[in-house]
Amino acid sequence: MARESNQKLKLLYLMKILLEETDETHSVSMAEIISKLNAYGITAERKSLYSDMESLRQYGMEIIREQQDRTYYYHVGSRQFELAELKLLVDSVQSAKFITAKKSNELIKKIEGLASKYEALQLHRQVYVAQRVKTMNESIYYNVDAIHAAIAANEQIRFQYFQWNVKKEPQLRHNGAWYQVSPWALSWDDENYYLVAYDSENDMIKHFRVDKMLHIESARERREGKKRFKEFDMALYARKMFGMYGGREETVKLCCENELIGAIIDRFGKDIAVIPADEEHFIVNVKVEISNQFIHWVMALGSGAKIVGPDTVVEEVKAEVRRLAEEYV
Repeated sequence: MARESNQKLKLLYLMKILLEETDETHSVSMAEIISKLNAYGITAERKSLYSDMESLRQYGMEIIREQQDRTYYYHVGSRQFELAELKLLVDSVQSAKFITAKKSNELIKKIEGLASKYEALQLHRQVYVAQRVKTMNESIYYNVDAIHAAIAANEQIRFQYFQWNVKKEPQLRHNGAWYQVSPWALSWDDENYYLVAYDSENDMIKHFRVDKMLHIESARERREGKKRFKEFDMALYARKMFGMYGGREETVKLCCENELIGAIIDRFGKDIAVIPADEEHFIVNVKVEISNQFIHWVMALGSGAKIVGPDTVVEEVKAEVRRLAEEYV
């Protein structure tokens, strides 16, 4: 009876063998297929396997037959994901700071399962996760799921928020008080995952690091702030924020050397108006959230970039320069 039961699984095991054992540079002969099926406790005749392969082709699987001498070899042609696409997925997973090292390795192992065992080795050689700075909050996946569920259900959420103290321990903010907001979107910025939500108490859009949110639950109240979020431009918001540190919004005038145009376009996009100042410099006016992170970003561009307006922001830059000078005197 067990042997008969295994026969019912023959088609599935045949597909498994072809997907795991073959690719564009690795093929199997009919004799090898029969041997591998025997290892699974399945007996098969060549004639029935020809019929099974035809069934798999009709299902949509591309099986290519090639003759070498007097022997025919078989391998899978196109797959759902090409090797280059899987490498891209692996790179994204291993470079994502908000995914823990443990989960990164688990996800990469699953991605490897989408390739043949030979191609999986190429993916495995790309894995350099262990020494990378990663989030330590394993619950981020459940947080993301809970946020998506609340958005789909059009409900507000409650949660606690923490920060790290000098002992490298999580410490609840506001003495453990619960935050209640209306979730509207998730954003991946500055290598971190952020919740973008509407805070009705302060009538404003706020953002929260998803890996620092704890005990997310539904508030059983309908979301608010639909009109505010409809007017909200996620892409513009990301450009204005530096390290997701907020401040007052200002239109800032920058004077930069021409060689810095690439850095400016990378940050603010190609839609900005570039005004020639002289043969070596240009002027741009950009909307940003004023913060020390923005000031230091401009400083990091070196002597080729300068904030020239408005005067209030220029004074803030001077104050920050004085603070730094006193700090390192």
